[in-house]
Amino acid sequence: MKELNSVLERDVDYNDSLQQLPIIDLGKLLCEDVKGPELEKLGVACKEWGFFQLINHGLSMALVEDMKIGAKELFNLSMDEKSKLWQKPGDMEGFGKLIEVSKDEPLEWVDEFYIFTLPSQLRKPHLFPNLPLPFRESLEAYCRKIRELSINIMVLIGKSLGIKSDDIKESLGEGGQSIKINYYPPCPQPDNVLGLKAHTDSCALTVLFQNNDVEGLQINKDGTWFSVKPLPNAFIVSLGDVMEVMTNGVYKSTTHRAIVNSEKERLSIATFYGPEWCGNIGPLSSLVTPKTPPLFKTIGVADFYKGYLSPENHGKSYIINVLRIQNEDFKD
Repeated sequence: MKELNSVLERDVDYNDSLQQLPIIDLGKLLCEDVKGPELEKLGVACKEWGFFQLINHGLSMALVEDMKIGAKELFNLSMDEKSKLWQKPGDMEGFGKLIEVSKDEPLEWVDEFYIFTLPSQLRKPHLFPNLPLPFRESLEAYCRKIRELSINIMVLIGKSLGIKSDDIKESLGEGGQSIKINYYPPCPQPDNVLGLKAHTDSCALTVLFQNNDVEGLQINKDGTWFSVKPLPNAFIVSLGDVMEVMTNGVYKSTTHRAIVNSEKERLSIATFYGPEWCGNIGPLSSLVTPKTPPLFKTIGVADFYKGYLSPENHGKSYIINVLRIQNEDFKD
């Protein structure tokens, strides 16, 4: 454990700073006919942070509460019931680790459940229909409401870039959505583990809800880690690697991680929204000009995720090492 602690101390200049995540008011955004102060705030948040907290989002908090209750009950199922929802060999959906941590990385103190939710015809027949009630009904309603919210956010992100507002939405096609529920039990030695290791999300957009009274999410900004203090009834929105490629590097995904608590459990529900499987990923044509040439190659979605998940270029390194056209100019 001493060796692990030294690694964490060397890699992290932790600062529980006074900096706070930008707060974006969706109600104000939707009231602005042209570029106004809230849209400018959104642009700054996307460019400088890659994260923001969204308030006045219009989603029923009763539905969110139902999701929290149902998710907790899901993790409290007996091992016999959980086994029916366990990952199958070669599959990522169900209970189990989405991505395995190598032996030389800190232990992750988390239980995970991952499921593809939309479009519904691509759901695994052994998973979604077998989720316990009433959680299955809550999840059905929640995933569709979050899809609507995600599309609204992406349209507004396009507007903040000064391009045709529907460009991002149209580039993603029908879109694909998945949900990952993370349960972090209390840990007797929280300084010796991580909840989730440092990473960026592969999708275009992530909408996260976490317990309001237990901090755990940390963001790396300018080389410093700081904890996010979640606002009551707010969603935390982050840009993924696909968004970085689509915006031709104007907006970037940001490294983040989760830590654990010695006394309190924590639950988070992350909804990922990305391109449809039959589409392509590449810089939007409206953001490519003679002065701003493409920084990334255009590639099929299936090929993108195959490369993204490959051991030799795992995660964001795939974008930097393989997709980026001008690697020598890249600064993360």
